[in-house]
Amino acid sequence: MKIVAVIERQTRWAGYLGAVLILPLVLALVYEVFSRYVLGKPTLWAFEVSYMVMGAIFMLGMANALRVGQHVSVDVLSQNFAPRLRAGVHLACYAVLLPVLMWLVWELSLYALEAFSSNERSGRSAWNPVIWPVFGVWWLGFVYLTLQVIAEMLKLWSTLLGHDHGAEVSS
Repeated sequence: MKIVAVIERQTRWAGYLGAVLILPLVLALVYEVFSRYVLGKPTLWAFEVSYMVMGAIFMLGMANALRVGQHVSVDVLSQNFAPRLRAGVHLACYAVLLPVLMWLVWELSLYALEAFSSNERSGRSAWNPVIWPVFGVWWLGFVYLTLQVIAEMLKLWSTLLGHDHGAEVSS
């Protein structure tokens, strides 16, 4: 399914971007420790950069984690089901989750736009940066997660129809 491949390519890209953000996070924290304990001058910005970047890592990585099957899943019963029955159960669960994710995407878009238009600031430190980029990344992370849930639903639907395309679209 071409649409699944397109979605998963985007999901993989977001996961890679999240992984790359580990480098600036580590550099900011190492600099903060050096500045605080060696120079005796803590930074104004390291705390806020660290929670913002850590949040971006999680938000950008959650759809990719779903794509590769790394989300927490309690499959005590369904692991013994036939593949089509298991696909039906998972499809039903995703069908319940999808409207919630769509609502989150909508609300986060409003939240990010409001933060942008009001020039909202974090208020957590003397640095006090604008907060809309953080909300924008949260929104983007949930957009990718919603798209990945749709891709998972399409793969499960294909399994229900007797096709097994899971291996070829997940690569």
